[in-house]
Amino acid sequence: MDKDKVLAEVNGKKITGVDYNLFIDSLNPQLKQYFGGEELNKDVVNELVYQALLYEDAMEKGMDKEDEFIQVVEKTKESMLKTYALGKLLATAEVKDEDIKKFYEENKDAFKQGESADASHILVEEEDKAREIYEKIKNGGDFEELAKEYSTCPSKEKGGNLGTFTKGQMVKEFEDAVFENEVGTITEPVKTQFGYHIIKINQKNDARELSFDEVKDRIVEQVRRQKEQEIYNKKITELKDKYEVKMNI
Repeated sequence: MDKDKVLAEVNGKKITGVDYNLFIDSLNPQLKQYFGGEELNKDVVNELVYQALLYEDAMEKGMDKEDEFIQVVEKTKESMLKTYALGKLLATAEVKDEDIKKFYEENKDAFKQGESADASHILVEEEDKAREIYEKIKNGGDFEELAKEYSTCPSKEKGGNLGTFTKGQMVKEFEDAVFENEVGTITEPVKTQFGYHIIKINQKNDARELSFDEVKDRIVEQVRRQKEQEIYNKKITELKDKYEVKMNI
């Protein structure tokens, strides 16, 4: 919404695109999806008008001068100022290239990818059905087409392909069948808690150390959090020395 667009006026005060955008941003995700969008939502404008009317009425009755309201304003101001001050403090955290590279070199063991594999499967509930499909494959049936026809797994839309996964991501029976057989193997039906799987092993990869470029973004966030924590702890220690603190617990 154009922030300068005037959508309505209440008692001479303009309701603009800024007010509209702020209202949309304040909504929970479901409502935001419903009321948001590129086109102007008249219900939102109406709500802004209703709120403006309540504001005018409250000001006319002097509610802004009531003690209860003043206390709410002060508490809200205090809360917002704390958040603002913390944001300003943490914004001083600077992550340099040398910090990132140093962190990577000192923590290489943490940036390793275990053995991985790429596999496809056909999943059915009945063992007899699984064995029937397996025999069709042995007799020249196309694995991908049979997966599309019979599999109960959503991967059927991709011919049963599950993509690449690492050790520990799949249930044990499935994982053992994949990592204990050679690439190109199509297994006999394997029973798991989900049913019976006929598994085609497409590719297997040894464990490897992830390169700096592969983990750089992750390291930047980790280093930033470390620096923010250091800045925060240093500031709190400094302020404890400056201001009196009394604990009643």
